[in-house]
Amino acid sequence: MTSAILSEAVIALAERVVTENIAAKRKVAVAESCTGGLVCAALTEIAGSSAVLDRGFVTYSNEAKQQMLGVSDDILDAFGAVSPATAWAMAQGALRNSEADVAVAISGIAGPGGGSEMKPVGTVVFACAHRDQPEESINAEQKLLDGKDRAEIRLQATLVALELLLP
Repeated sequence: MTSAILSEAVIALAERVVTENIAAKRKVAVAESCTGGLVCAALTEIAGSSAVLDRGFVTYSNEAKQQMLGVSDDILDAFGAVSPATAWAMAQGALRNSEADVAVAISGIAGPGGGSEMKPVGTVVFACAHRDQPEESINAEQKLLDGKDRAEIRLQATLVALELLLP
């Protein structure tokens, strides 16, 4: 299956996510910032995705992260929007505000501006939370994606997030 919007690699991985989560009888939710809905778009490109995708949250602003996902001011003030702590809170919020069994959160700096010495362009954080696991076992990870431009960084972040949604 090809898409005029999404790459074949994204579609192929999204198809695996849908197929394998149907088999595992799991629902998923996604909390996206820098990817702006690309993960949800990839999943909904696949026929049958309604059996898997419960909902997606595009929380680009800090206010959206707070209002839609319950990310606290303290976390955002102390660590910033692009931090494992924020991704962890986003994933928790996505689970809390959905019927999903697993939630993935993505926040990052896609560029070309917005980077710093501590968090250069390409810094993206991911978190994956499962409804049946204790909060302290949620994995949040910061990666430095090497993309030549904004689109490439967002594409790479989408692929990482899809991988995290595999059972």
